[in-house]
Amino acid sequence: MTSPAPRRAFEYSTVPLITHATKAILDTWGEDGWELVQVVPGPNPEQLVAYLKREKA
Repeated sequence: MTSPAPRRAFEYSTVPLITHATKAILDTWGEDGWELVQVVPGPNPEQLVAYLKREKA
């Protein structure tokens, strides 16, 4: 009988996105191993909030 795979653990972060720099912000976080999960409206119409995750080391 095989052992079950170990549980994966994640950490999460929320990041404000500025519309004129969205790609640069997401690229920077992506280089650090973060994966985009979702983008939602922020506190004002010009701002979005990104939800990111990465596997814990």
